[in-house]
Amino acid sequence: MSRSWWIALLWLILPVMAHAAPIPEGTAQLILVTSADWRATTGRLQRYERSGVTWKPVGEPWPIVLGSGGLGWGQGLAAPAAGGPTKREGDGRSPAGVYRLSETYGYSSAPPPGTAVTYRALTAADRCVDDPKAREYNRIVSIGPERPETWSSAEVMRRDDELYRWVIVVAHNSDPPRPAGGSCIFLHVWAGAASPTAGCTAMARGQIETLLSWLRPEAEPVIVQLPEAAYKTLRSSWRLP
Repeated sequence: MSRSWWIALLWLILPVMAHAAPIPEGTAQLILVTSADWRATTGRLQRYERSGVTWKPVGEPWPIVLGSGGLGWGQGLAAPAAGGPTKREGDGRSPAGVYRLSETYGYSSAPPPGTAVTYRALTAADRCVDDPKAREYNRIVSIGPERPETWSSAEVMRRDDELYRWVIVVAHNSDPPRPAGGSCIFLHVWAGAASPTAGCTAMARGQIETLLSWLRPEAEPVIVQLPEAAYKTLRSSWRLP
């Protein structure tokens, strides 16, 4: 075959490779969040479960709020596709893409009934470090005599309000964290349907409690967040519901 033929073939293959399905084969639970466009601060959430190769919706969709900056491509399981901004520290954007869901936290000594994912009660000593120069950047740590606050900025996790009553950590920019790539991204309780976040995805308290009792570690759950246009473009190649 000629060199020009191979070059033409690569031009056909490379876009497919770039948009290869990022959903792990073992994932059987998926949370899909969609918004009207990149700048929208509201959207909707739908749960899905996979049987074989078929995704089936679980329950009805519910409203969520996103960051004040809308959505921007983050660091997760999927390579950013064409179009849309890139998320950075402090930009107010929620991360677009595909992300594993990791540990969960809350104010109560025990999680909602039926919760199977790892849970830890928050204390007044817990911080999520958002200083890009810190060794603990994008990590939840507990301060104390043996771990003083050496960073310039961190978020108090045991808040005076109800926003972190329940928290599900989104594994964005976490393996390893890239400085200034964005930090402390959670699913948490909203302040209201018209109150955007600083970059997290938030919802009514009863709905995040539903998530906690639904998620199963063995299902390797992920969250997918995309504007509607990007979702329609990537749905087939990413093998989304």
